Amino acid sequence: MTCAIVTTFPLCSSAMPISSNYPERGFCRDCLALQKAACKRCDACGSPRVVRHAELYELNLAHIDCDAFYAAVEKRDRPELRHRPVIIGGGKRGVVSTACYIARIRGVRSAMPMFKALEACPEAVVIKPDMEKYAAVGRQVRAMMQSLTPLVEPLSIDEAFLDLSGTAKLHGKPAAMVLADFSRKIEAEIGISASIGLSYCKFLAKVASDLAKPRGFSVIGKQEALEFLASKPVTVIWGVGKALSATLEQNGIRTIGQLQTIERTELMRRYGVMGDRLYHLSRGQDDRRVEPEHDVKSISSETTFDSDLAAFDDLIPILRALSEKVSRRLKAADIAGHTVVLKLKGSDFKSKTRNRRLPDATQLADRIFTTGLELLRKETDGTRYRLIGIGVSDLGAPTTADPPDLIDAQARKRALAEGAIDALREKFGGKPVVETGYTFGRKVRTRPAPDQDN
Repeated sequence: MTCAIVTTFPLCSSAMPISSNYPERGFCRDCLALQKAACKRCDACGSPRVVRHAELYELNLAHIDCDAFYAAVEKRDRPELRHRPVIIGGGKRGVVSTACYIARIRGVRSAMPMFKALEACPEAVVIKPDMEKYAAVGRQVRAMMQSLTPLVEPLSIDEAFLDLSGTAKLHGKPAAMVLADFSRKIEAEIGISASIGLSYCKFLAKVASDLAKPRGFSVIGKQEALEFLASKPVTVIWGVGKALSATLEQNGIRTIGQLQTIERTELMRRYGVMGDRLYHLSRGQDDRRVEPEHDVKSISSETTFDSDLAAFDDLIPILRALSEKVSRRLKAADIAGHTVVLKLKGSDFKSKTRNRRLPDATQLADRIFTTGLELLRKETDGTRYRLIGIGVSDLGAPTTADPPDLIDAQARKRALAEGAIDALREKFGGKPVVETGYTFGRKVRTRPAPDQDN
């Protein structure tokens, strides 16, 4: 099997023309020099970081994923933490947003409750998330991606698919070398690292980027796809979570190779639409294109409490503050939503959502809050909650949003007051210079979770 897995790099020079090179000889990721022979080390600089693959210069679809992004940004800004385990997340009642690789070796994982993470790695440095800083760095990374190709499909703040088909003439080198150069630049110019997966389809590009983290560069070609996938567990397939993997195991299916022996009709008979996906992805068949733009489906904000809350009155100011945050983001994006969604997570970590569709779309914190309040009232039955969130979905243009309410005569006054508060907030740089009675003087200690665009 010829799957190439290569970890990374420092900095350096440029490359000579590709025409005289053989893909099996490859190039050096440190200096980008084309190799004259299939040696273990670069014949120009002596580096062992040489990538070779029979299809190296034919593949154009990549998945780029920044390594432990939040933690990497914090370590960049605080060099004294370079060799220490770092966890980004809330207090003892929060969860892990991400952890550096030192902490991961100790058993820390994303979404792990913080108390468990600190049990696994008590010496870790815990840092509260600074989403504004991470978003700014994410925009820098995104701009660098878009300088390579217009076909960039973001998946999150720190990862994306790229299609570099047809860009060889523009860059003067094939996609593999463009990506290697990108990984060097992101470390030199931004101070973080990324892992890259190169393949012929999205599914395998994503799989490849996970093979050699951190600072990895892996290639999976068409010729090896079936053999490469055969030994992998079914959980490697996108969409196969705990429930489906348990069902597959009950049916005696643990590896992708076992799926490869089952006919499409049989998989669809057993697993419905998911059976069709299992059939194609198990064989490395994925015709999804890289889509540069995704419509945002929802905007939400949530927070985790330092201690569980059950009383309706204790939850009101938090719900109001979150509603105002969602409203500001809707207005900034010039969109409105028809459906208000309330999210709650109990002390047992089980989540539940409740939603209500409005007759007209809204951008107003007042409508988001009052609707969320009605939903919340029904759920405050003595249950203790560790998290609350509010959001809106069914998004669209705000042209017909928030018409005058003929039944609620005070709604118009509240909307005007909200507009005045927004104007004051904008004047003073976004600071909460004016608060409503719902939140004024009623502070509850919470741990913010990242806002969500889905």
